[in-house]
Amino acid sequence: MTKLHGDVPDRETLLAMIGTLSYRGPDDMGMQRIGPTGFAHARLSIIDLEGGSQPMSIDHGKLWITFNGEIFNYVELRKELVDRGHKFATQSDTEVILHLYEEEGENCTRRLNGQWAFAIWDVPRQKLFLSRDRMGVRPLFYTRTSDSFLFASEIKSLMASGEVDAQLDLEALDQIFTFWVTLPPRTAFRNISQLPPGH
Repeated sequence: MTKLHGDVPDRETLLAMIGTLSYRGPDDMGMQRIGPTGFAHARLSIIDLEGGSQPMSIDHGKLWITFNGEIFNYVELRKELVDRGHKFATQSDTEVILHLYEEEGENCTRRLNGQWAFAIWDVPRQKLFLSRDRMGVRPLFYTRTSDSFLFASEIKSLMASGEVDAQLDLEALDQIFTFWVTLPPRTAFRNISQLPPGH
């Protein structure tokens, strides 16, 4: 979550949000509040079991990430980045995304082969960058309240924040009964959107 007026995100809100996802990431849980942005992450360890904890940062906290997914070409990208002088602290695909973002900015996603939903907080630029894989394998939902921008990989995490009123979107229900799904960015709930695939 990011506070729109520069306040520090509430720790209890982040805990409530990530608590709804603990079943998906039983191996580790982490939280970080960086200025107006707060990340919480429940991790299922697949790559770099010891060193891949999240939220993760590089360059003494200059860039932060929370990432759900798997980057299939991370080994090749890591070698390329090492050859360019990047220093890695882990063997994880998560850290590769951060270094690639440092090198190429938002264009980094053009180089990624895999399935992902991630958020990067760029501290020097005070910019939040969200990305979802091209096929939309990994979900990413968001909403804006009067003083916050909230995002999560499941809608129920947004609901757990206590800042979102769950109201059905009747037009979205019409889409579900017609197409079996909602058409992005719409979801079944008013004022909750999904990041479309490849965005």
